[in-house]
Amino acid sequence: MAERHRIHPAVDVEAPLPSSSSAPSKPLQTQAAEKTDLLPPPPPPPKKRRSCCCRCLCWTVLTVVILVVIIGAIVGILYLAFDPKLPKYSVDRLAISNFTVDDNMTVSATFNLTVTTKNPNKKIGIYYRDGSHLSAWYTNTSLCTGTFPVFYQGHKNTTVLNLLLSGETQLGSGLLQELQQQQQTGTIPLVFRGNVPVKVKLGSLKLPKVTFKVKCDIIVNSLSSSNSISLKSTSCKFRLKL
Repeated sequence: MAERHRIHPAVDVEAPLPSSSSAPSKPLQTQAAEKTDLLPPPPPPPKKRRSCCCRCLCWTVLTVVILVVIIGAIVGILYLAFDPKLPKYSVDRLAISNFTVDDNMTVSATFNLTVTTKNPNKKIGIYYRDGSHLSAWYTNTSLCTGTFPVFYQGHKNTTVLNLLLSGETQLGSGLLQELQQQQQTGTIPLVFRGNVPVKVKLGSLKLPKVTFKVKCDIIVNSLSSSNSISLKSTSCKFRLKL
């Protein structure tokens, strides 16, 4: 019996193999990007503390500026209302009741000073308070000290004061020799200094205590108690210390 020939179906060798998926595969980077797009957006970063500090600093600066403007306005109004003027001082006379030098070159001095003080203000009074200090100087050496009297000086007032200064100090040999030479020429420079605490009264308002600082440069012809003392020149300066 003749063998039957099996007939096999024709197979196309060049045909592509079937794929497990009909859609073409995507690159890994594209898939990762798609997954990232699906994630929720990150929360916003917390606000920095610096912004709060800057805001506080700005408010503080603004408050200070406003206070300065208010104080400046008040001062300006008071200045226009009271028209303040500086008091004036002058040394009118110097009398020496004692000026001796012992063997140790220690000088004992007693000065009687006549000072005129003027308050030129129409609406401002001056209370001279305790704690004042006056001194008389030759070059850089204090010869004697004293105090300013306590009193009230009213508006447009001129007061003449008699001030007593006394003390002892030791001079070096060179300074004593210089003083003796100036005594012969009749030209002796002296400086009088005063630190006087006061309270200024504006109308019925008393301001806080301040200090008047007065410096008077004078030149006298002698420092002998037996001679009459004449003032050859005198000049006073005034400044206010808060």
